[in-house]
Amino acid sequence: MFQNTTTPHQPLPSLTGGVGGGSAAGAAIVILNWNGSAMLRRFLPSVQANMLRERTRLIVADNGSTDDSLAVLAAEFPNVDVIRLDSNYGFAEGYNQALRRVGEECEYYLLLNSDIETPEGWLRPMLNYMDAHPDVAACQPKLRAEHSRNHFEYAGAAGGYLDSLGYPYCRGRIFDTVEEDCGQYDAVADVFWATGAALMIRAKVYWEVGGLDARFFAHQEEIDLCWRLRARGYRIVCVPQSVVYHVGGGTLPKENPRKTFLNFRNNLLLLYKNLPERRLRRVLFIRFWLDALASLVFLVKGESRSFLAVWKGRHAFHQMKKDFVEDRNNNLAATVLDPIPEQRPVSLLTAYYLIGRKTYNRLYC
Repeated sequence: MFQNTTTPHQPLPSLTGGVGGGSAAGAAIVILNWNGSAMLRRFLPSVQANMLRERTRLIVADNGSTDDSLAVLAAEFPNVDVIRLDSNYGFAEGYNQALRRVGEECEYYLLLNSDIETPEGWLRPMLNYMDAHPDVAACQPKLRAEHSRNHFEYAGAAGGYLDSLGYPYCRGRIFDTVEEDCGQYDAVADVFWATGAALMIRAKVYWEVGGLDARFFAHQEEIDLCWRLRARGYRIVCVPQSVVYHVGGGTLPKENPRKTFLNFRNNLLLLYKNLPERRLRRVLFIRFWLDALASLVFLVKGESRSFLAVWKGRHAFHQMKKDFVEDRNNNLAATVLDPIPEQRPVSLLTAYYLIGRKTYNRLYC
């Protein structure tokens, strides 16, 4: 493994080799870092120690950090490859820029957040499952919370789904209800979306469907990517035999108005870009009133900046919508699976708030 001198336009050397000297192509574990030197010091050692060196390369892509991240990597992690990006491109385009440098000579990319602890044995179950199931385009491990290690973690839990109105949820997490992991979701399961916090995806398929959409900048871009994959007939799974521990909210805390803005704007872009025509108008009409209700809840709670963020998000969606017309047409033309089984015909709001079904296993009782 060479020292970290990669320029923004220089590809990394090829990655080959297999388990036990075989010919299976490898996986590139790519961590996107932005001003996260403390996270790198805390979590990168576990990734290094448990990365299956015979099949994987570890790369940190620095997204224009202004802290001491690059100095920390050079001094404390000299054997980790580093891609230096010239500015903060956000999560989506930051990964696109980095993965272009990595290239397609590895079979899999593994997008890994910088605030994830990876225990011994975490990687092999995902690699083995992907090797054995060529119809699976992407997978994720089971995510537990780093601060409460017996509970699922909000960002991905045991695999993601979408309700009839476009609200995302997970096995193990619905809205703010996060379950304790008692083994109830230990079966491999097909999901609608796999979390971007720890996403393994076939390199060729990543580029085949266009990669992450840079216009999302951050939040729900992995759901958009997975929607494109599922609509084209690829499977996405959670492999819970693989477990990682995630801090979560490392860049923007949950209450941050910027995060509220991105989530409301991007969820509408997600729907417009991918939802078939016969359902789109009805869903967007209902979502207007539900977003209005959500903004009033923020206002009643005294969160005036989040109240404004909802409406700024909706305004930004309408301004950006025209830029997604071609993408929408292309996605619908490429669709071979409609409806997608993992977009369940249930209203999450009704089940959660009116009926009181707070966990995944109770949603369909």
